[in-house]
Amino acid sequence: MKRQLLAAVFLLGTLSFAAAAEDAELKPFERGSWQQILRSHAGRPTLVHFWGVTCGPCKVELPELGRFMKDHPGIDVVTISADLVPNLPDATQSMLQKAGLSSAENWMFGDGFADRLRFEIDPAWQGDIPRTILIARGGAITTIEGSAEMPELDKWAQGEAATTGSR
Repeated sequence: MKRQLLAAVFLLGTLSFAAAAEDAELKPFERGSWQQILRSHAGRPTLVHFWGVTCGPCKVELPELGRFMKDHPGIDVVTISADLVPNLPDATQSMLQKAGLSSAENWMFGDGFADRLRFEIDPAWQGDIPRTILIARGGAITTIEGSAEMPELDKWAQGEAATTGSR
């Protein structure tokens, strides 16, 4: 009986650890984080997606981005939860996990002064989400306001993959 109980406790602990390992790590997006992202992905095609747990279109788009990330392993995917609702890490992690984005580089606005964070990214950005920024290998930036069309993202990714072959 004791052995069975110990085995059950061990199994539950192992399952809890595995579930925790699947949670998306959320980095705090603060002043200077945008420049850090740009530096760390320089020379690599990168899709940066701004979203929020309270955003209806984002709930539809996240699973599509999860499939995009799976289909295009040569593209770096960065998500940034830009919700104005404070302290939603559990909901954010849950949505990222369900969308297949746990292994993406995931950030969450960590500064209560969201206007300052948005200004660092784009001085003209008023905070509307979803918003997707495509950063080409050569550094060219394309901004998509609102929901991104997946065929357009696929086309961009294929173009970036083609530039890899020409180098």
